Amino acid sequence: MSDSQAPARPIALAVWLMAAGVVGWIAAFSLTIERFHLLADPNATASCDFSVLVQCTANLQSWQGSVFGFPNPILGLTGWAAPVVVGAALLAGARFNRWFWLTFWAGMAFAFAFVCWLIGQSIFALGTLCPWCMVTWSVTIPSFFAVTLHVLRNGAVPVSDRIRQIAGTLAAWVPLMAVVAYAVIAVLAETRLHVLATLV
Repeated sequence: MSDSQAPARPIALAVWLMAAGVVGWIAAFSLTIERFHLLADPNATASCDFSVLVQCTANLQSWQGSVFGFPNPILGLTGWAAPVVVGAALLAGARFNRWFWLTFWAGMAFAFAFVCWLIGQSIFALGTLCPWCMVTWSVTIPSFFAVTLHVLRNGAVPVSDRIRQIAGTLAAWVPLMAVVAYAVIAVLAETRLHVLATLV
């Protein structure tokens, strides 16, 4: 295949992955520091505690905050490095094999599913909204959408040409898809926690 026939590099995806990875890593690092602070002083409160509703402490000290036997933010410290590396490699012109994209997609799917579960736990079980957690949600959701559409359109997932075309078209709508997802979360939070009432 000549250079003129080769598929264009997914520059927008690459830039987004790098930006999302940095933002997600910062959120994970901040939560990790807060967790260390709480471990050192169980009577302390996290610096991101703004009210009974908007806080980090309840989330970090709950069992949901250490599902795998260690603080969840540690997953972010390791996991968010991957999008940064993949994004940088794409910008540099790297082309990955099908198995690589499927593995990366599986990782993003796990992150998305875990975040969805944490959102449900935060709203319906803990009754709190953790600021740094919400930052993580805000970059995980569109990252999953973007990577999913990319693996559909680049042939990593064997689908029909029609599906590939649709995925390519929808890629431009990832920001809107993310906004819709945020709106759904906001509605759920308001319905369950009456967030607006606490601001009055």
